[in-house]
Amino acid sequence: MFYVIGLGLGDAKDVTVKGFEIIRKCDRVYLESYTSVLTVQQETLEEFYGRSLIAADRELVENCVDEILPKREDEDVAFLVVGDPFGATTHTDLILRAKEKDIQVKVIHNSSILTAVGCCGLQLYSYGEIVSIPYWMDTWQPDSFYEKIASNRQRGLHTLCLLDIKVKEPTLESIMKKKKEYMPPKFMSVNEAASQLIAILDNKIQDGHKDLAFTQQSLVVGLARVGCEDQHIIACSLQNMTRVNLGPPLHCLVIPAEKLHPLELEFLMQYAFDKDQFKEMIQQS
Repeated sequence: MFYVIGLGLGDAKDVTVKGFEIIRKCDRVYLESYTSVLTVQQETLEEFYGRSLIAADRELVENCVDEILPKREDEDVAFLVVGDPFGATTHTDLILRAKEKDIQVKVIHNSSILTAVGCCGLQLYSYGEIVSIPYWMDTWQPDSFYEKIASNRQRGLHTLCLLDIKVKEPTLESIMKKKKEYMPPKFMSVNEAASQLIAILDNKIQDGHKDLAFTQQSLVVGLARVGCEDQHIIACSLQNMTRVNLGPPLHCLVIPAEKLHPLELEFLMQYAFDKDQFKEMIQQS
């Protein structure tokens, strides 16, 4: 049996009882370590589970899947995923590869940022397409996600923006030399994401666009370490978000719909960076 087990968002104790029992009995247990990260170290998980874990980076999962999957009919393997197993397409592909080899698969679900984002008070039914905001480089500055945000706003929907993480990413030089060297891990913050969004707005204004999906003064919501004891949420203008420091990762950013339900407004008010400015933004929207 191949088990894909969601670990939730917070710490070692967020695993379900069912997931915990399976982890304890499996022959091998892998910890996926690149689509997201937990706020605890692998050693903490190993101590709580009472067994050793094998770190599974991008290279292992995408290029050496046969090493992960059960090799014998009587072998059970667990693959641990931060959040929920179906929160990333990589895990869907892994499950399909297992089924192609006639390996039985069982999925153990858990909480995900896709549902936990409701903690900011914006109703889950009112979210549109999710977007990912990647780190820009000197030679690569994509902005296609802006159109998805614009489409959501036109339909009166919120947008959850998942922010880039870089874990064990090969350097450009190492790719060219075919030598394994990796960049230091880094995680996009809400202020970095807000700065990139403002840069996109500036470019569109320069290109003559007049009907922008949002402006520097539009309301946005920054969230950090959702599900953890030190969870932090801030609601402010996009411009102010460029100056917000929400601390360690992981961060995500929400761009709300133009019109909000009274309950959403009431709930968001508790997270307002500046309550007077928050009221002004709402009145102008």
